[in-house]
Amino acid sequence: MARSHYLLAALGALLLQVASPALAQPVPKALRPVAWKIVESVDIAAFNKDLVAGKPTLDVGIYLPSNFDPAFKKLTLEQMVDGVRSAKEIYKPAGVQINLLWVKTGAIDPRHLAIQSNEIPRVPDTEYVNLYEGNKRHPTELTDMARSAFQSMIEPRKDSDRTIYLVALQDVIMPFLERSDGRNWTVKMVRTGGLSFPSYSYYGTIPRAYRGVITVDNLSTPSRGRRTIAHEIGHKVMNVSHEYKTTDPGFEVYADGGLMLYGDGEDIPSGAEGRWHLERLLMSPYLYRLRPDGAKQWNPDYEDGGHYYDPIYGDKVVRFPGQPNMDPNW
Repeated sequence: MARSHYLLAALGALLLQVASPALAQPVPKALRPVAWKIVESVDIAAFNKDLVAGKPTLDVGIYLPSNFDPAFKKLTLEQMVDGVRSAKEIYKPAGVQINLLWVKTGAIDPRHLAIQSNEIPRVPDTEYVNLYEGNKRHPTELTDMARSAFQSMIEPRKDSDRTIYLVALQDVIMPFLERSDGRNWTVKMVRTGGLSFPSYSYYGTIPRAYRGVITVDNLSTPSRGRRTIAHEIGHKVMNVSHEYKTTDPGFEVYADGGLMLYGDGEDIPSGAEGRWHLERLLMSPYLYRLRPDGAKQWNPDYEDGGHYYDPIYGDKVVRFPGQPNMDPNW
C-alpha cells in the first residue's frame, strides 16, 4: 500500500511538472483578439437610411487592417464601403436589404495578412457524383492558419453566426485539385480576390462563430469593385457555387448573365430554370425581418450543417449528374 501511495505521488508530481510550464505560458500572440476601433469617417446611419422594417435584411460588418504592407494597393476603405453599397443595389431587386453594422480598423498579426484558406483536398471530384454531393462527402477544411486568424479577428457577439464579416486581407490562397491528364490530378493554388468559405463546401468543418466570414483581397478594378462583394455574399446566402441556369457549377466558370458566374452579370434568377437562386437567397439563415418591437425574426437555421441539399431548401435544389472529365477507358 505504501508503495502504491509513493507511485501515485510521484505520478502526480510528474504531471504537475509537465502541466505547469504550459499553464504559465502567455496566450500565443496569434490568439490575442485584435483591438478593433470604429472608423468614425464612415456615416453608418446615412448608409442605412433606406432600410425598411419588415423586409428581409442581411447584417454586414467590415474589418480593415491598419497595418497593410506599404506595397499593397489592391483595396482601400472607400472601395470596401463602395463594394457593400454596390451589393445593396444588386440585392435590392431581389427584395433583400443590407444593414451595415460597422466599419472597424486595427492592427492584425502580420502573419495573418496572407493566409492559406483550406487544406489541400485529399479526394478529387470524379464523374460519379456532382460537385455538391462530393463536397458533402469530402468537405473542405480550414487550415490552422485561417482558423487562428479568424479567432483573433472575429469579435464575440450575439448573432455572430448569422452575421456576414467582410475581412480585408492582402492574400488568401486557395488550393484545389485539377485534372491534368488521364487519371492524374495536380494541385493548383489560386490567389483569390474574394473568398466566401460557403457552407456547401465547408460542410460541418467551419466553427459556427466564423461561418459568416468572407475575405476580400482585391477591389482594384471597376468590375471587381462593383461585383466582388455581392458575388461572395451570394455564395454565402444562396449557398451555391459558380453556376447559372443551364451552367452547372465549377471552380472557375466564366460567362455573362448571373451574379454567381465570373463575368459582368448581376442577375439572381428564380424558379427551376434559374436553379432556385432567388428562393434559396430568401431562405438563407443569414436573413431576418425586423419586427415592430425591434426584435429580429431570423429565418430557420440549417438542419444538417448547411450543405447544398440541406433539408431547409426542400425541393429548391438541382439534381444534376457528375461531370465526366477523363477518358472512360482509363
